[in-house]
Amino acid sequence: MFRERVSNNIYVFTSEIYAQVTAGAIVTQEGIILIDSLPFPTESREMATFLARTNSPGVRYVVLTHYHADHSYGAYLFPNADIVAHAKCRDLLIKHGEPALKAAQAEEPELDEVTLRSPSITFDEGDLSLQLGGRVVRLIHTPGHTEDSIMAYIEDDRVLFASDTVMPVPTIADGDTDALRASLKKVIDLPIENLVQGHGEVILRGEVEVVVEASLRYLNTIEKKVAKAIKSGKGKEWLQRIDIESCGLSRIPLNGLVQQIHEANLVTLYERMIKDK
Repeated sequence: MFRERVSNNIYVFTSEIYAQVTAGAIVTQEGIILIDSLPFPTESREMATFLARTNSPGVRYVVLTHYHADHSYGAYLFPNADIVAHAKCRDLLIKHGEPALKAAQAEEPELDEVTLRSPSITFDEGDLSLQLGGRVVRLIHTPGHTEDSIMAYIEDDRVLFASDTVMPVPTIADGDTDALRASLKKVIDLPIENLVQGHGEVILRGEVEVVVEASLRYLNTIEKKVAKAIKSGKGKEWLQRIDIESCGLSRIPLNGLVQQIHEANLVTLYERMIKDK
């Protein structure tokens, strides 16, 4: 696990095991607000040990930015913390998260000890502000990657934990393209010094708008290319010819995983457009 401090007592933890997924911690004198929790116990426990050494009151809140395993599995290591999420996160954890965990445990013995924690504090409209030790963290609903996705914005420090709303390549296989566009535009409206992606490197102030605009162009491009393929009568296998570079993004980030995400996006759009014809 890689750890860095991006502002005064704000830390980012990046997995070295799975897809450079990130978590974050806002440390105050009254306790810690943890943003996501990493997927594998090895790294989640390493993060928990560091935070316990750093702050004696411990973790007071664990914010789940959405229900996906790589962001939610480590929450069980903080039994005394309240779990905070969008209201839809609880339903999605029950419907999809629990069966997925059982399947993952059959493949990964390390996950045997993992149990899912359901949110105890939720919101379903507007934003929710958490206040602890003089810090204010604004939770913003940003559907698109998933319907329960949220971002966490630390106002005084202008640090945004964007989760999977911002990634090296947008992903809509479990979400909605139009909703993700609207959520990405919310990012541009915020004054930001550091933006923590759900996966990958921290984005600095001068790069934020460039990254967001590239994501918006990418979504527009793949929609046009898939629609054109369908109109021309091309089958799903033809989508393999549409590489990520032709859609304006690089295949290098996340050790090449972005190409797999890109291919999943194309297939998802193809199937949805065919269904809607």
